[in-house]
Amino acid sequence: MLHQLISSHTAIQAVIVLSALCACGLALGKVRVGGISLGVTFVFFVGILAGNLGLSIDPQMLQYAQDFGLVLFVYALGLQVGPGFFNSLHQSGFKLNALAVAVVLLGTMLAVGLPALCGMGLPEAVGVMCGATTNTPALAAAQQTLAQLHLPVTGAALACAVTYPLGVVGVILALMLMRRVLVRPGDLQHDEAAETDNTFVAAFQVRNEGIFGKTVGDLARISHKPFVISRLWRGGKVRIPSSQTVLNEGDRLLVVTHDEDVETLTILFGGKEKTDWNKDDIDWNAIDSNLVSQTILVTRSEINGRRLGSLRLRNLYGVNISRVNRGGVQLLATPDLRLLMGDRLIVVGEKEAVSNVEPVLGNAVKRLNEPNLISVFVGMTLGLLLGCVPIAVPGTSAPVRLGLAGGPIVVGILMGTFGPRIHMNTYTTQSANLMLRAIGLSLYLACLGLDAGHDFLATVMRPEGLMWVATGFALTVLPVLLAGFFGLRAMHLDFATLSGTLCGAMANPMALNYATDTLPAGDRAAVAYATVYPLSMFVRVLLAQLVLLLLL
Repeated sequence: MLHQLISSHTAIQAVIVLSALCACGLALGKVRVGGISLGVTFVFFVGILAGNLGLSIDPQMLQYAQDFGLVLFVYALGLQVGPGFFNSLHQSGFKLNALAVAVVLLGTMLAVGLPALCGMGLPEAVGVMCGATTNTPALAAAQQTLAQLHLPVTGAALACAVTYPLGVVGVILALMLMRRVLVRPGDLQHDEAAETDNTFVAAFQVRNEGIFGKTVGDLARISHKPFVISRLWRGGKVRIPSSQTVLNEGDRLLVVTHDEDVETLTILFGGKEKTDWNKDDIDWNAIDSNLVSQTILVTRSEINGRRLGSLRLRNLYGVNISRVNRGGVQLLATPDLRLLMGDRLIVVGEKEAVSNVEPVLGNAVKRLNEPNLISVFVGMTLGLLLGCVPIAVPGTSAPVRLGLAGGPIVVGILMGTFGPRIHMNTYTTQSANLMLRAIGLSLYLACLGLDAGHDFLATVMRPEGLMWVATGFALTVLPVLLAGFFGLRAMHLDFATLSGTLCGAMANPMALNYATDTLPAGDRAAVAYATVYPLSMFVRVLLAQLVLLLLL
């Protein structure tokens, strides 16, 4: 009875097999050898072992579970990094994408040289390249091009299948090697403070004669530097200033700004006090007896996507918003800042005024725990539709598509960024997002392993199979190590950002999962991955087709 249940290709059998593979792989992934564990990546190897032992499920069920898992993972990843994606792109995205494209071009050049160096056919070389970079959309594009050229597609597919496992592990091994050999302590801690706090609190005294009698709003226009005056002391009394508040000589101001703008504001106001207001142990409610500082959570859907200035909290309620905590990152509460569900606002004002603001913003923690599944399913649908759109590239006969991986992550980023602006609630708690990503990646890896395991050992043990595996491993490791050395030493990237960039360039979500599990660096690796992934994916898919069209 049990044997028949496991061997018969039914929907129940598929669920049992995939669940068992995921459970075993995740359990074994927690085992540490030399302080290192592979985590969810072990699901892939359990799938290969099961496939090699003859276990299988219905091919259509296998394809569905594999595609659904991949889409769920990349969309949830895009949704998570979306709110900070374009900000990171503006700051460092160009150099990260340049490094990622360099990795892609280096790997492609090595693959093009394989036929001359190893006597390998070009279709097989492209298949090796796709497997070494764990890029199934590129393989699909290459197979389509080979079919249009009336050439067999089996060699490319088989070469991709046998090189894929080491493509998964190769990036992880390269990251491990870099961390042990190349990474210095400062590379792990670089810019850690800036990652968790983008604000700086300082106290100034109004001594500049040029601003006597000017309003706070006038100063904001003059300075061109963003700042928020949290408190103003005058004549021994404290008050909450507004944009219409006139500054007088001798006023003391508690200002929230960016660290790099403190020197400019010191010149503007005329003097800066030496007290350090950025210590973790400061009791803000003990500074004065008239004002309180309270954290209020944004949970009202009506507030989602609205600009902070449009709420007119200072004029209507007499309170000041000094900072906004979003996902552990402190943001300056400028009037143009768009609020998102889950933002934590630091509200300063009289106790009664702060209490009156609380229902305006929501502050209902229970409401955030409700899953917003509509945005998840709508986003995945739009992502799949985008992935199917053909993109014409001059000089090629076949259009390029973003595919199952590229489309959903692009839409996830756009939904996470712009969804609140159209009042679409895309908020998911961190635990919910991690759950979606873990389920999706586990299903994807289990199906990949199960599918590749059938003929894996038989193909690997053939002479050409061994050559494919060796050259594929080289195509995986060499570009990553060379780009990693350059990124650490020449570009001075921190290791978390570099790891995410390399994982995105190699289209390797398994390596990204390893990086985020082992590096105490917040979301930097995931943000870097999402920053470079769309362009890297597009370039790889394009190059896989161009190499065949131009060289065959």
